[in-house]
Amino acid sequence: MAVTYKVLGQAKPVAATDTTLYTVPAGAGNYAVVSSLVINNLTQDVSTVRVAVRPAGAALEDKNYIIHTVPIGTFQTQVYTIGITLAATDVVTVHDSTGKCAFNLFGSENS
Repeated sequence: MAVTYKVLGQAKPVAATDTTLYTVPAGAGNYAVVSSLVINNLTQDVSTVRVAVRPAGAALEDKNYIIHTVPIGTFQTQVYTIGITLAATDVVTVHDSTGKCAFNLFGSENS
């Protein structure tokens, strides 16, 4: 089994649009471990953000949210050390009310 430590995903979503940040590669035995999520508000406008985990790429539902409508202040950085595991084809989806936040996901892919 190979373990690759890496930037799992980076995104700057369009305002009020659900955006895929990361999808675990398909394949038997593939999984990922998310160590941290960093959200940066790049402007002086306050944004609210959401982060969801969609098992096997399922349609987005309320139960998928791990962060929901959290304000990110002016030029603020929020760091989450979360340590979650994701199975093959699981999807991390992000949303930003203003389109002015950058999302960075770090961890390892295991195959």
